[in-house]
Amino acid sequence: MNPQGEGTSVEEFPTEVSGLTHECGVFGCIGTGNWPTKVDVAQTICLGLVALQHRGQESAGIVTSSGHDAKHFNVKKGVGLISSIFSDDAMKLLKGNLGIGHTRYSTQAGSSEVNCQPFVVHTIHGALAIAHNGEIMNASALRQKVLSRGVGLSTHSDSELITQALCLNPPDDEHFPDGPNWPARIKHLMRLSPLSYSLVLMEKDRIYGVRDPYGNRPLCIGKIPVDEQDNDAEPEAWVISSESCSFISVGATYVREVLPGEIVEITRRGVQTVSIVERPDNKLPAFCIFEYVYFARADSIFEGQMVYSVRMQCGKMLARESLVAADIVSSVPESGTAAALGFSQETGIPFSEVLCKNRYVGRTFIQPSARLRKLGVGKKFGILSENVKGKSIILIDDSIVRGNTIGQIVKLLKNAGAKKVHVRIASPPVLYPCYMGINIPTREELIANQLDNVKLANHTGADSLAYLSVDGLLKAVRHGIKNEFVQNSGHCTACLTGKYPSELEW
Repeated sequence: MNPQGEGTSVEEFPTEVSGLTHECGVFGCIGTGNWPTKVDVAQTICLGLVALQHRGQESAGIVTSSGHDAKHFNVKKGVGLISSIFSDDAMKLLKGNLGIGHTRYSTQAGSSEVNCQPFVVHTIHGALAIAHNGEIMNASALRQKVLSRGVGLSTHSDSELITQALCLNPPDDEHFPDGPNWPARIKHLMRLSPLSYSLVLMEKDRIYGVRDPYGNRPLCIGKIPVDEQDNDAEPEAWVISSESCSFISVGATYVREVLPGEIVEITRRGVQTVSIVERPDNKLPAFCIFEYVYFARADSIFEGQMVYSVRMQCGKMLARESLVAADIVSSVPESGTAAALGFSQETGIPFSEVLCKNRYVGRTFIQPSARLRKLGVGKKFGILSENVKGKSIILIDDSIVRGNTIGQIVKLLKNAGAKKVHVRIASPPVLYPCYMGINIPTREELIANQLDNVKLANHTGADSLAYLSVDGLLKAVRHGIKNEFVQNSGHCTACLTGKYPSELEW
């Protein structure tokens, strides 16, 4: 399933909104050594954002700085795909030695240019640019706090809310010899609102990377080496990103994740931790488990393990829990493929492709008739009929949300001659909304709250249907976590269990 629709209406592409939608990717880059830097910062950020495009396709923006002028930032933002926003002429204007960028899918505010990030604010403390991935759980309470200080807000975006909250000075009982600085204000924000965000902030000559105390949203650091043969040499630039998959496209190597609650400061001299804000009541971290299941690109690394490997392990766990006799194992491409391969390896049932994905369905300008709209997934998938006819198929998908798509796929396979279609889902039923940056619909819209496995199988036309259990998912995710991450590891399963890492505030 595709995590984001891209400029199309619900009516035009009903299957495009059947899955989950995510909010945003962030990226930053700063050259090292003497400035002007040898690295083309704007181009590096642009390429990094392209690699993060799966996290948001509504709008994008880049802000750069020379590092010498605290008042002037170069800004380019717009609605649409990155390739349509950053023309050659636009890139020429984005000069500088450091910068941050953002690609967006909205949850809290509409898709219009006024809501495009990064946001830039001019304060008594200097100019500040900020890009945000996530959603503030206590946004209403924080908004009232900001408004009560006489601050006006021009959008409904909680990202703008963050910029204004950062300008609030910490309480008087916190002592700062030279007055409160940006790290102090960031710490104050993190105490006011512990969920959910990864932030990149730029002021004059430095970038701050911030991950909320629960580590709900991902953030990692990389470096662009001067010599690709000598990874220990001083880097040519430092980069920070929502996902490590963006590093290879800019010639960077992965260094580490930003820890939950950590504030890192990146300057031309290097990276340093300036503070770590503890979680309330010593609770466990709550990294979003659906980053593994669905959102992240398969080649990204979290907690020392590759997302692709976790998805394969989910397939193996699924096979142990819900094996059924079949001729082949297949997947809904491409998000279900790694789990299907894991299922195949665990059972010895051969893997074979049965669906061919049309990669351009989201880029049409044709307004189809009502009859064509009813074809649904027929616009999105073709059938490899020779692999289907006369076969009993175990079909693996990563998740079911509204249930609009899977029934149409089963129908396509049966019409192509499949003898049986057993649907297996490599994650548990989604039962609850998310309030931390994922646009999961209301409980009434979630198909798992309406139909159990048997009824859903009947509804979709499948011969059987089963989900991976919550326990199975947790075991799969924790199977390959590297030892250094185990002690500080924990995962948010709120959309599956209703157990939110922090109390909801309305």
